[in-house]
Amino acid sequence: MSTTLPPEIAPGALDDQTAARVEALIEEEEGAQNRFSGWLGWVGTGVALAMALFHLWAAWDIVPTTTLRFVHVGFAMALGFLLFPVARRFRHRFMPWDWALLAAGIYVTWYLIAGGDDLLDRYVFPEPMDLVIGWILVVLVLEVARRATGWVMPVVAGLFMLYAFFGNLLPPPWRHQGYGTDRLIPHLTITLDGIFGTAVDVSASLIILFTIYGAILQLSGAGKFFVDFSFSATGGKATSAGRTVVLSSFLLGGPSGSGVATTVTLGTVAWPMMRRVGYRPDDAGGLLAAGGLGAIISPPVLGAAAFLIAEYLKIGYLEVLRMAAVPTVLYYASLLFMVELDQRRIGAKHAAAGTEREVISVESPWALTKKYGFHFSSLLAIVVFMVLGYSPTLSVLYAMVVAVLLSFLRRDSALWPRKLVQALASGAIQSVGIAATCACAGIIVGVITLTGLGLKFSEIAIQAAGGNLVITALYTALIVWIVGLAVPVTASYIICAVVAAPALIKLGVPDYAAHMFVFYYAVLSEVSPPTALSPFAAAAITGAGPYRTTLQAWKYTLPAFVLPFVFVTDPDGVGLLLAFKPGMGWGDVALQIFLAAAGLAALSAACQGFARRAMAGWERAGFAVAGLLMIFPALVEAAFGDAVPAPHWIGVALGAVLLALQWRSTSRAATA
Repeated sequence: MSTTLPPEIAPGALDDQTAARVEALIEEEEGAQNRFSGWLGWVGTGVALAMALFHLWAAWDIVPTTTLRFVHVGFAMALGFLLFPVARRFRHRFMPWDWALLAAGIYVTWYLIAGGDDLLDRYVFPEPMDLVIGWILVVLVLEVARRATGWVMPVVAGLFMLYAFFGNLLPPPWRHQGYGTDRLIPHLTITLDGIFGTAVDVSASLIILFTIYGAILQLSGAGKFFVDFSFSATGGKATSAGRTVVLSSFLLGGPSGSGVATTVTLGTVAWPMMRRVGYRPDDAGGLLAAGGLGAIISPPVLGAAAFLIAEYLKIGYLEVLRMAAVPTVLYYASLLFMVELDQRRIGAKHAAAGTEREVISVESPWALTKKYGFHFSSLLAIVVFMVLGYSPTLSVLYAMVVAVLLSFLRRDSALWPRKLVQALASGAIQSVGIAATCACAGIIVGVITLTGLGLKFSEIAIQAAGGNLVITALYTALIVWIVGLAVPVTASYIICAVVAAPALIKLGVPDYAAHMFVFYYAVLSEVSPPTALSPFAAAAITGAGPYRTTLQAWKYTLPAFVLPFVFVTDPDGVGLLLAFKPGMGWGDVALQIFLAAAGLAALSAACQGFARRAMAGWERAGFAVAGLLMIFPALVEAAFGDAVPAPHWIGVALGAVLLALQWRSTSRAATA
């Protein structure tokens, strides 16, 4: 994505110092881009436009799989070396080594395409030049990933390559036979199991189309409309500030395509209002970051990892959307619970101080809808086309056409050729970081498949957990979370889908549930240091401490991230994914949704320390226990067996009793 601030942020919305800090944080995720003028600027735009047009053509016509993947990585390398400097001090200058790397990337791409089937056929007995080209490709991929995403991914990929070369020197169970250059390099660079594996295939065939679609929506003003509409629809009420953040984050998920961009867009507009109604800077920053995280899991676009789920499971993308629907609603329900309790707590403080909170005046939502309501079509178009039977590729292509045509309903949103070229080029540039991440992750996955590390790791995890599903799930969540500390969401999912998910599947968890479990915990990397860029960006806007803001973001997201354990530890929990095991019906699904929602409400109250009134410590503990019993009864069953019958309903009863006690005490206080 562009490292400039999102277009929804009006000039002057941030002071120069804060804007610089926010932009620096975005650059940590998306790389520090060169901003060329003159002929270099035209070249950069031309290459990006060529990349976009090639992939639009590939979406319409048939392009051989190998050619599509080779060209996609080739374009990513060309744009990466052109637009991302080797170091910040060389920014906005195109240095001689950039020319050399760009030329090398073009030559390697030509060599792979020209090699054709002959190259693929001889990967077992490669020629010397194949190995030279392979090593050059590995180095180029590591370097473009470093420029676009930072040091972590290339270093991790390099460590995996060392494991492939020298794994024969390790003790069991990590030992393998060891592989030389003749075996490893062709596997990573010629076959479709390494750099050009599933991740790059999804990036080339789907993700780039969605980034282009998101850029079209941004340039046509859809993002700004969704922010304005959310403020309008929820304005004028005491609870409008928090509710606005929740609603805006859901609507912005598609157009922004980035958690940190959503956080920045919302923060610049929402923070002044949140401050006026009583939010502390760290609380506001935590809620803004939690909203940005929600954008990654919001249909119809979700995050890039969602496309990989469809590919790994060999299911339609519409199936992934179906599975994500209820968990997404429950995530936002959890945020709304937290927001409502925020407002009760803040309102109680204002009442005790004898002050009134300012009411925000906003324009009527109907007036906005009459002007820009056509932007709502972007939330439905892709799904409608898929329901009509079109592939995800054609669905997003047709949705782009609809968005471009509808943009001409308003003069200020019309995508005339100059603006459309800008959108296409911007979408291609946004995909460079993702393509580089997927190619670099392909090195890791290639080593895992070649050495059998995934199977070894599954056996180790299961043995360490004693074959217990609940403990294995806890281990898996911890592993995914730790991996997510170092790498972005997409890379975290790619690695853990190969390494961690098989352990759950071996213990009888349906493959789709295991992958959705891994996906939701990979998303945690958006609010987990040291890659907690959303909370850090929110902290830069609100002026709070970044780590305190991160802790508040964890508080807001914690209830919802207990939920994925239901998918894998409760046989009926797949109902939350709108999947049915034998004998299940819609009544069972409704019961699962009710228990999950009630459990999230109880956990939200425990996290906030407030329900009808401020809680004592024992009440917070009681609500936490009630929430866990409703959401995660398998934890109790794993600890106590059948000694605690019907933990679901014990949790419901406990929550009801605690709420009744709160209600009784507040009623007494009101009548006193």
